[in-house]
Amino acid sequence: MIDLDPLFLTFKLALLTTIILLLISIPFAYWLAYTQFKFKAVIETIVSLPLVLPPSVLGFYLLLAFSPENAFGKFCKHYFNTQFVFTFQGLLISSVLYSLPFMVHPLQTGFKSINKSLIEASYILGKSKITTLLKILLPNMRASLFTGIVLTFAHTIGEFGVVLMVGGNIPNKTRVVSIAIYDEVQSMNYHNANIYSIILLTFSFLILLSVYIFNHRSNNENLLQ
Repeated sequence: MIDLDPLFLTFKLALLTTIILLLISIPFAYWLAYTQFKFKAVIETIVSLPLVLPPSVLGFYLLLAFSPENAFGKFCKHYFNTQFVFTFQGLLISSVLYSLPFMVHPLQTGFKSINKSLIEASYILGKSKITTLLKILLPNMRASLFTGIVLTFAHTIGEFGVVLMVGGNIPNKTRVVSIAIYDEVQSMNYHNANIYSIILLTFSFLILLSVYIFNHRSNNENLLQ
């Protein structure tokens, strides 16, 4: 019988990461899509770094930043009595940073794909930017929203390097499924490793399949219109 705690912890981490990133990324992607900021390319590059940066590198620098021996970690420990190294809170912050491009990029693409005439018509009718965002933009980019949510959730579930560096391997606190698989292989317990792997493989396949089905249906609806 496998330990179910890593599964529950993994899905909890993925759910919270997805919710936080959705709230952060909607205004951020909106700004990236429409801003004429001079150094926009630099910001987009920083956002995209987790796509090409080895997870162990990001995990290492987050570990240094969160350490009570360094400025940020010392500040959090002294003023908030909070420690991020080897804690679930540290895993959550790390996952938000590591999965950021998987939410921002689909939303930014969605904002750019919307016909500007819809936005201008909304402003002419006296609608505010917030109202235009909530009632015009977001409903017309449902496919991008769905893609960002699903990819972020799936990507967080598959994390290994970052969560291992920052969270370690503490049962019931930071031991997620990817680390549990590694532990089982190290212990030569291939049966349990296989069960964990099949669960993640099946879930990943189904969640990606749902993205393609949803996007195909959205494209067909747009063609019919």
